[in-house]
Amino acid sequence: MGGGVTAGAAGLYAALVTNPAQMGARPEDADELKHHLKNGKGFKNPWDSFVDFMTWKVPFQMIWRKISGQWHVPDTTPPTVPVRTPDFLPSRYTPHLRATWLGHACYYIEFPGGLRVLFDPVFEDCCAPINLKNFKRFTPPPCEIEDLPIVDAVVISHNHYDHLSHPTILRIQKKFPNAQFFAPLGNKKWFLDCGVTKITELDWWEQRKLRLEVQKTEDEGSSSPGDLKANPETMTAIIGALPCQHFSARGLFDRCQTLWASWSVESGGSKVYFAGDTGYRTVPRLPPNTDDYSPSLNLPHCPAFSQIGSLRGPFDLGLIPIGAYEPRWIMSSIHANPKDSVNIFLDTKCRKALGMHWGTWVLTEEDVMEPPQKLKEALAEKGIGEKGVFDVVDIGESKVLES
Repeated sequence: MGGGVTAGAAGLYAALVTNPAQMGARPEDADELKHHLKNGKGFKNPWDSFVDFMTWKVPFQMIWRKISGQWHVPDTTPPTVPVRTPDFLPSRYTPHLRATWLGHACYYIEFPGGLRVLFDPVFEDCCAPINLKNFKRFTPPPCEIEDLPIVDAVVISHNHYDHLSHPTILRIQKKFPNAQFFAPLGNKKWFLDCGVTKITELDWWEQRKLRLEVQKTEDEGSSSPGDLKANPETMTAIIGALPCQHFSARGLFDRCQTLWASWSVESGGSKVYFAGDTGYRTVPRLPPNTDDYSPSLNLPHCPAFSQIGSLRGPFDLGLIPIGAYEPRWIMSSIHANPKDSVNIFLDTKCRKALGMHWGTWVLTEEDVMEPPQKLKEALAEKGIGEKGVFDVVDIGESKVLES
């Protein structure tokens, strides 16, 4: 497409979400819905790689760690993660895929062909249902929602407060009333209650085709700007929900009643994998300094990522969590550490990847700047030393992925 489709002035005036002609490859047992609980009572992780440590005992264990002085409180004294003011493209046109990290699990993706997608946006200071000091940001958002040039689609991985924010969703709805929202199964009612009607919920391995028609504006470099104004620009995307190993809850009594998911978005000849929030294995309580990847332990890992890579990959870019992983015996089943992250990267067949789910809130015990260092070590262990293959960026920084 040409350079005359201006994000700020051009208005979305038509959108259609439909089943794609090709539903995409699926595992042979996908129709068995092993991740569904009986009688529609919720969802589960159906793999040996998941052992549920998040029982009633865990809060007491965590409280005891704090009382006994075992709990490590990370130091958030600046400087930590650099925060830049984002430099978004002035028009929809870009020859290359472009990703901007907006903190934690939020990425803004500018696709070749014009589509603009926002993943897991949370722009508020506190990631909790009430304002708690321990859940406040130690790095600010690099911009506000109102600074974004355009949002065509918003993709949500699950309903935890650090991934789904009620105030943020309302702000997006106000600024971008034509934005299309996508969320895992069971979340539609929450969005409708917020007044968001352009919501599509999907189960694992389901896909939808998003077709957008955007009014063009005059192109100063065009010899016939009237023609541009008369003809709409059509963009399409295939958006699919995929498995991951996690759980959901927004309160004390709704655990796992809605689904969690990773996602794929394909548009303009580029394909992005968004891992959301996920674990890869379950690590039991081990003596200090034990290598939990030791062959002697032989811990099972989640097979869904290899299925995703084989059936839906390869991907041009993976957005993969690298933080919130200590202590391992509590967090490993639901949060990947950098070694897990590299394996997810390899399993899903991503050509490049960017780290996320770190550097914004203190959720766990590892030092706030540890994840990127451990990521480098994990890549080196796998013999992936090439710079730019699996990177981290500053908050607000954009990464251009050239073909």
